[in-house]
Parts: sequence; C-alpha cells; structure tokens
Amino acid sequence: MNAPDARALALARNLEQVTARIDRATAAAGRVRTPTLIVVTKFHPALDVQRLRALGVRDVGENRDQEAAAKALDVADDSLRWHFIGQLQTNKAKSVVQYAHSVHSLDRASVIGALDKAMSAQQEHDGRAALECFIQVDLSGTSTDGAPDTGAGPSGRGGAAPAQVLHLADLVAATAGLELAGVMAVAPLGVDAGAAFELLAGISSDLVRQHPHAVGISAGMSQDLEQAIDAGATHLRVGSDILGPRPGVG
Repeated sequence: MNAPDARALALARNLEQVTARIDRATAAAGRVRTPTLIVVTKFHPALDVQRLRALGVRDVGENRDQEAAAKALDVADDSLRWHFIGQLQTNKAKSVVQYAHSVHSLDRASVIGALDKAMSAQQEHDGRAALECFIQVDLSGTSTDGAPDTGAGPSGRGGAAPAQVLHLADLVAATAGLELAGVMAVAPLGVDAGAAFELLAGISSDLVRQHPHAVGISAGMSQDLEQAIDAGATHLRVGSDILGPRPGVG
C-alpha cells in the first residue's frame, strides 16, 4: 500500500489507544507478558485487514466462515493468523481448516469430530500445522457474586457447561491434528465481567492440571478487556474500539 489514507490513519489512532489500554492493564495486574491482541474484523472489508497488517497487526478474528474464507483469499498474507471465533457448524469444518490458525469456539464433541476429519484431509493435502483449539465455556450460570452453576446448559452465545470442559479437552488432546490451547468465554450480559472472568480463570486452572500446556485464556472485548487481563487472559478479542461501528450501522 502507498501513503496511508484517512481510514488507515483512523485505524492507527484507534489501535494505539487500545494498545495503551492493554499495556496499562497489564502493568496494573502485575503481569510481565502482554496478552495477544486479536482484532475482530467481522463485517469490515478485506482492505481494512490489509491496513491493519501494515500497522503491524498479525492476528485477526472472524465470526462467520463465509466471510473469513473470502477475506483470507483476498488478503493472501501467510504472515497473518486467522482466528475463527464464531459458532462453528460441523459442515464448515472443511473450509475453516484451510485458513484458520485457531478455533476459539469448540463446544461439543460433534465439532471436534468434524475438525478431526477435516484436518486429516487438509494435512494430507498440504501438511499444514496443527489447529489450535480453545474450548468455549458458557458462563451464563454465573451468579452476580461469581458463583458457578456447573449444570448450566449452552446459552444463546454458545459454549459448553463448565462441567463438560475437561471431557471436551480430553477429546481434543486425543485428536491428531488438533492442539488444545485452553479456554474461551464471553462475559454474560447482566453479570459483572470481572466475576465471570475469575470463574473462567478457575476453570482454566482445573484444565491445566490435566493438560499442562493448555494455558490459553481467550477472554475480553472492547468493553471489558481490563477485567479480562486482571483475571489472566492471554488472548483478547477486540473489534469495535479499533474498527468502529460495522458498515451500515451508525
């Protein structure tokens, strides 16, 4: 790309502001390692991904396979890491493994089985690296004081009940081509995000006792990244504070 346009300059300002927030929160939490920032580009054009890459962004997130696959093809940058963060349908697994570095939304055994089959074929085709996998946890059973309801079923935002996490993690760990990375969650509406993320941190600790390398915690978005960092998030998923409202929305 040539000289930065107005959009690129706006993205640079927003990215700088979010990065400063992350740095402040990391220091306030007494942490040494800064979490990985995944810029969520859903509904924004591939050109914005190119602008972000020129600004040094390496990790981008998408919610829908159709959009993600098209952008990955348009951008065609092997240095980018594409993170699939939306609800994954089993019939999309074959497509997702063609471009994704990681999937943050594993919440049921059928999806793990579909990715197993898709990765086997993809690795035979091009020898791609293992797919990093996060178990998405439904925190909708979190009470206002942060106490878990381990019997909670999947919510509208997706995710496995906390009691199901270890079983799903065992399935991922036993599947060739998949690499268990850790856990992911979205803070439920109407619940203190800090309490929800502390619950997620506890679930992560239980997971790490069984799978010592699965230390990843994917949590925190534009509105609650500070609470997520304080609770130990290793990956942040930030969209609107960097890219602004999605096209067509005021």
